[in-house]
Amino acid sequence: MPSALTTDIKIKPGSGLGSGSGDPVPPGPEGAKDWPPGWSREDAIEPEKYRIGMWVALASILMLFIALTSAYIVRGVPALSGGDSDWLPIAMPSVLWVNTGVLLLSSVSIELARRALKRNEYALFRRWISLTTLFGVAFLAGQFMAWRQLAAQGVFINSHPHSSFFYLLTSLHGLHLLGGVIALSYVTVAAFRMRIGFKRRAAVDVTAIYWHFMDGLWIYLFGLLFFFR
Repeated sequence: MPSALTTDIKIKPGSGLGSGSGDPVPPGPEGAKDWPPGWSREDAIEPEKYRIGMWVALASILMLFIALTSAYIVRGVPALSGGDSDWLPIAMPSVLWVNTGVLLLSSVSIELARRALKRNEYALFRRWISLTTLFGVAFLAGQFMAWRQLAAQGVFINSHPHSSFFYLLTSLHGLHLLGGVIALSYVTVAAFRMRIGFKRRAAVDVTAIYWHFMDGLWIYLFGLLFFFR
């Protein structure tokens, strides 16, 4: 009986015919974990295109945050910012500790989801990818709470240079993370519809790369904003 994955990529198990031309991959034994058989060479190359595109996108994001970091450091040094000493400390919102833990857990869960999919353990994959999506939404909600806590302290984006950089950097990170949540939602819906073809498998791989990058970027920003000075 054709599986949902077979239906998604329009091939029959063991037929040896992929969605493109090229040398077909010989089918493995029935029920083998290395299914689906019949992928062409183009099918194998396709995910690599997505990965290369993702690394290019991440490089541009990295350059953006490096430029902002340079501006942050220069603005915080009175001698380099015209002699002004208007750089004030920010009391860290307590929810940011929880947020950091949630994001670290989400990196673990998306990696477990990726490995479960690689083993074709679809039920386990659905569980972990759904949990990662929930973690992502929880992080964004926690970020909004952190801004609310700062506003309650009278700290706004135009209060002083430090607060301006805090809102700018955390907002940019949150915006990029929202893109990751949208990608996770797409994959999660596909998982529950049992339509995980090779393109969506590639989407899981590149989303995992992106998510780990966002996790590392947050740890960096967290240390920069609260422990650098």
